[in-house]
Amino acid sequence: MLDPIDEQSKKKAYDFFKTNLIKKEEIGKTISLQKIHAYLFEGLYPFAGQIRTKTISKDGFVFAVGDFLSSILKDIDRMPDTTFEEIVDKYLEMNIAHPFMEGNGRSTRIWLDLLLKERISKCIDWSKIEKKEYLSAMKESPYNPSSICELLKKALTEDVNNREMFLKGIDYSYYYEEDE
Repeated sequence: MLDPIDEQSKKKAYDFFKTNLIKKEEIGKTISLQKIHAYLFEGLYPFAGQIRTKTISKDGFVFAVGDFLSSILKDIDRMPDTTFEEIVDKYLEMNIAHPFMEGNGRSTRIWLDLLLKERISKCIDWSKIEKKEYLSAMKESPYNPSSICELLKKALTEDVNNREMFLKGIDYSYYYEEDE
């Protein structure tokens, strides 16, 4: 079951589909991810849309060190993102950077779908990816990105303008974050 903050941000995520918040030239850049995060978590977290300055970790994995994060994000912004493989590489680097104190996964999955839609006219049908498989592949991705790349590739769809696909993706994205 979702906590109250996730319930509220999930409602905002449903509405995100209707916004024109992200400019075309911002897609795939940190600024677009910040806008997504701010939209989802404004009023819920005092740091909504703000790049963290502290170093954080999860399950023993240390994400990008806070002192170097802005430099790392500039490098990610410069990464190529014209093919599926380049986009996934960029997504994985952004996950390792983990630019926010909380809400990275939910924001970054939307960011990924916007990038895929803009660059290759596809998105992920998140309902085709089991939670345990996804979480396991993401944990492994800093050392072996092939598992997550294959999972995402198998779930690609050209149904990019389907609102129901987007809403279903939001449901799965938040489900991935729920504690068992």
